[in-house]
Amino acid sequence: MSTRLFKLVFTVPHSSLEVCKQAVFSACAGTFPGGKYSEVCFETQGTGQFIPSAEAKPAVGEAGKVIKVEETKVEVQCIGKDVVVAAVDKLKRAHPYEEVAYEVYAMEDV
Repeated sequence: MSTRLFKLVFTVPHSSLEVCKQAVFSACAGTFPGGKYSEVCFETQGTGQFIPSAEAKPAVGEAGKVIKVEETKVEVQCIGKDVVVAAVDKLKRAHPYEEVAYEVYAMEDV
C-alpha cells in the first residue's frame, strides 16, 4: 500500500513568503517520494482581496474597507496525511493573517 499524496496550496503576502515556505518545508512538505528532491514548490504572483469585518484584526488595512494585497500562491506536495496536517499547523503559526487562505487536495497517482 502506497502513502497518500496531498497538495497544499496557500496564499501569502510577498513580505512573508520565505518565512511561510520554510515553515511548511520544516514539516517535510515539498519532499518528493524517494527523498531525492526537497523544498519543491510552485509559485504564482497575484492580488488577494478581502474586506475585514468590525470584529476582525487584519494584519493590513482596516475594517469595512476593501483591501488588496500583492500575494504569492504557493503549491507544495505532501507525502502522507501526517505531513500535510503538520504543514498546515506550521503555516498557520507562521502566516501573518488572522485567517489563512489555504486548500488541501488528495492527489492520485495515475
